[in-house]
Order: sequence, then structure tokens, then C-alpha cells
Amino acid sequence: MRAVKTFSAAALAVAGLLALGACSGGLQQQGYAGGNHAAKASQHNGAVEFPVHGIDVSKYQGDIDWDAVRGSGTKFAFIKATEGGDHADEKFSANWNGAKAAGLARGAYHFAFWCRGAQEQAEWFTSHVPYEADALPPVLDVEWITTSRTCPRKIPGWKAREMMQTMLDQMERTYGKRPVIYSTVDFYEEVLSGGAFPDYPIWVRSTKYEPNVKYGSRRWHFWQYQSDGRVAGIRGDVDRNAFHGTPAQWQAFAGGAGEGGPVAASVQTASIAPPPAPRPVALAQLPEPPGERIAVMQTTSVARTAFAPEPIARPYALAAAPVRLPGAVAKLRPTALIPDPGEAADAPMSLLPPAQ
Repeated sequence: MRAVKTFSAAALAVAGLLALGACSGGLQQQGYAGGNHAAKASQHNGAVEFPVHGIDVSKYQGDIDWDAVRGSGTKFAFIKATEGGDHADEKFSANWNGAKAAGLARGAYHFAFWCRGAQEQAEWFTSHVPYEADALPPVLDVEWITTSRTCPRKIPGWKAREMMQTMLDQMERTYGKRPVIYSTVDFYEEVLSGGAFPDYPIWVRSTKYEPNVKYGSRRWHFWQYQSDGRVAGIRGDVDRNAFHGTPAQWQAFAGGAGEGGPVAASVQTASIAPPPAPRPVALAQLPEPPGERIAVMQTTSVARTAFAPEPIARPYALAAAPVRLPGAVAKLRPTALIPDPGEAADAPMSLLPPAQ
């Protein structure tokens, strides 16, 4: 989420015409996912048509008056938490707690670093961002930073997608919500444009054009439309973003994040179901001959536990050889694990005497 200032001469000219009333009805531009949307130049590049707006911040915004931010009409904030595998944003805790205290919906984002391992980065992020049920989904920020002094690296698209999947999976396991992917235009064109990650909400950056110009028919959830915005409570420039939807759709996505309500289930946020309860292994009962005691070694599946959490692909027979001794005490002979070709694939395990 780079701080790149961009100005469109055409947009400024249109703004002047609108101010004079020359185009009272606004401009019509092609919409997204098959729709048409009116683009008005009274706000940056048509984003005014979307009623839900927010910001994204990091240490570069300094100390923020979050009450003033919310009072300005801002509905949400994405807050930088980590970068790579060893950098944490110095202002994250203050921003995270301040936004919540002000009643603002907020989520945390991780800036991916292509010179560090994906699992290392995922664990770095999850170790710094607390789990809170009312928070927005986590965000993975992916972009090429070829001007970086520490990692001016571009990797093959397949490798970038592989690393992304590792980080996204860890985020979803930890927070129970489907993460959002933030992408710049160049990264999207090289890595994501072929339909990668279709089930993830996407947050696009496009400060010069409507998103459909650079991102085609890909349905976006957030649009970063301005990098030099001004918002009450923040000194200097700040990124501004629009949510693609109505206030009711925003509530369905956010689930009342920051408003004191529970997180609602939606197509964008997926809860992780707990693992199924383990199933005890049933051992076959052998008859006890009259006047004798039989001791059978109680054994389990090859999982080395008293439970079998998953079905075994190939059935086995556990052969235990009971040793019949007179008296009350019986000795044990170690069991033997032998294939049982006569069993069906889903047949239960059984105890059979060993071959003589």
C-alpha cells in the first residue's frame, strides 16, 4: 500500500464542469460484474457512488484521533500489523485499540515479503494480531516492490501463488474468516489475472481509473481509489477506500464489527469447523473357555492412540495369541500386524488368531 500521489487532469476538468452544472446528471461508466454505475467527480474517480468508505493506515499516519475519524463518516479501517518475518508496525497496537475504542470496524493486514518463507510470515502475523470475534477479516497485501533496498525481488507467478496460499490458510485457521487479498495492478496482471483465488474477497488499487479498466470483470470487494486523501483526525495524506455494496451489504460482510454486534456468517467470511470427535476402536470379544482366564493385549490402530480419528485406508487384522494358563493370571504374547486381504475396504478391524 504505497504512498504514491496521483492526479488526473481529466478528472479535475470534469470536476470543474460539474461544479458549473454542465453535467448535472453525472458521468456514466461501465460497472463491475455486469452492472452500470454513475461516476461523479465530486469525489475521486467515481467512488462517491459507493456509500461505505474507509481508510488504511500505518505508522506513517502518526498519532490518529480515532473519534474524529469516525465522526468524519469513515466506516472502517485496515491497519498495518506486520511486514515480512521480522517487522512489526510500531503504531499497530495504538491504532488497533484506538479504532476499537472509537467504535470503528477494523482489520489488520500483513505486507508480504518475497525474500522470507511463507509459513514464517504467517506465524509472525498471527503472533502479533490478537483474535477478536468482531474484527474484520485479515488482509494479505501482495505487490511487487522492485525498488526495495532489502528485497527488490520478483518471483515466478506460481511460486507467489504457492506462498500466498500458505499464508492465507494460516490466517483462516487462526481467525476463522476468509482473508481478503489486496493487490496492485502490476501484481494482479502478472500473478492473479488468470482467475487465481476466485473464492477470496479482493481489494484492488486503482487511483487513476475505475477498477474494471485494470481488473476486468473480477468482482472486487474493496477499492483503494485515493492515496492522497484527507480525513479528519489524521494529519497528512491517507489512503481512502470504498466498499463495493450497500450499507446493508456492508453489515452482512462486517457483521457489526466495531458496532458491538456479533460477526455474521456470509459468503466472504467462513468459520472453521472444529475437528470431529475421535472414534474409539472397537475390539472383538473372544469367548472365555470354562475354568480358564484369557488375557488379550488391548491394542489400537497404527495411529498409536486409543482412538482412530480417521478411517484406515486398508483393513488390517490384529492377531493376538492368547496364552491359556491355569489359574487367575494370564501372560501376554505381543500382537502381530498382518494384512487381511479377505476384508472389504471399509470393514472393521478384527482380532484373529495367528497362523500356525
